[in-house]
Amino acid sequence: MRVLILGAGPAGLTAARTLRELAPSKSIDPAITMVSAEPFPPYSPPAMADHFLTGREATLYWRGKDVCDRLRVAYRSGSAVGAVYPEQRQVLLEDGGYLDYDRLVIATGSRLHAPLEGYDLPGVYNFKSLLAARELVDHANNGEVRKALIVGAGFIGVEVAVLLKSLGLDVTIIEKAWLMPNLLDEETAELVRHDLESRGIVVREQTEASRFTGRERVTGVELVDGDTLIADAYIAATGVKPNVSFLERSGLDVGWGIRVDKHMRTNLPGIWAAGDVAETFDRMSGDRYVHAIWPNATAQGEVVGRDILGFEADYTGAERMNSMKHLGLPIMAVGDSKGKTTLRRRDGSTLRKIFLDDGRIVGFRLAGDIRGAGTYRALMLKGADVSPFGEDLLDPRFHISRCVSTEVLYH
Repeated sequence: MRVLILGAGPAGLTAARTLRELAPSKSIDPAITMVSAEPFPPYSPPAMADHFLTGREATLYWRGKDVCDRLRVAYRSGSAVGAVYPEQRQVLLEDGGYLDYDRLVIATGSRLHAPLEGYDLPGVYNFKSLLAARELVDHANNGEVRKALIVGAGFIGVEVAVLLKSLGLDVTIIEKAWLMPNLLDEETAELVRHDLESRGIVVREQTEASRFTGRERVTGVELVDGDTLIADAYIAATGVKPNVSFLERSGLDVGWGIRVDKHMRTNLPGIWAAGDVAETFDRMSGDRYVHAIWPNATAQGEVVGRDILGFEADYTGAERMNSMKHLGLPIMAVGDSKGKTTLRRRDGSTLRKIFLDDGRIVGFRLAGDIRGAGTYRALMLKGADVSPFGEDLLDPRFHISRCVSTEVLYH
């Protein structure tokens, strides 16, 4: 069995590891090939900030630089994919070469989504790959960049702001709404803004960019109000989009991402998709969505590996969940950022908000003190009626044992 995996991120590598570990029990010895557009061993994108701040490689190459050798995976780094031909069971590489497969796993992740004119000008950086991020960090360490302007204050934009400030740069971040609007409610975002400003980062909310200016190289960012902001380096952090452009005319069912079923199978036989490129079902709402976070990617990769080998493998659904590791205060965001009812407790820089619909948790935001997150998540996924606990839920010491003792988890 020839298994071809496109992408070497957490989803692709987890699929490879699962295949190699479980194949012997099926008396199968698959020939696994993995393709990556980047010239690095498989790495962890969420660990890039820590890597640049500390120089550590253990978390960046979380399975080890030699993981492909240990898993007996033929690794094709620096090889971008040009097209997929399902009828021929072949993949065309941009260098003109072809790779054959019996089973195909598409785990190509996401790319920068910057709906702004001039985003592709030289001098506009992004942090969607180790290659792109290393280029900017090298310029900063060499003193070639002293002032950075970040357009977009989502999760990536905020992490990049903290990183660049730690490298000694003057940093300004602009956002047309508030910080991390897809992740945080305004009140929780306010605490993040205070943390960034305490570090000397200039935060400009309600500030919308219209385009990157310049002809042969970026010269500034023009705002909707007509002003222009100038820096030494410009970072586009306006969002991400599944990397599916090479799938035109492939016959795969592609919406925002590649649509898959509960086994991570696509609409075409012999092809699976996982990670940031896969459009799966939300665990709470049942709606289709691309949930581009690490835990979802690894869980999906495992399902793919098991399903290819014929083991029972049902994906239970993706979650919206994230945490900030490099701020002065811990942040945990899970599920929706609003509900019919909100439980709230604030004490200085500590904020706890639990969002309920008909007595059931649909999301929560914790800042400053994230104790209880595991309990809240378990109750949310169970769909338990927590209305009997009222304001007691906001106590950081609230424990799931109370729910078991009152049989909340069993109703």
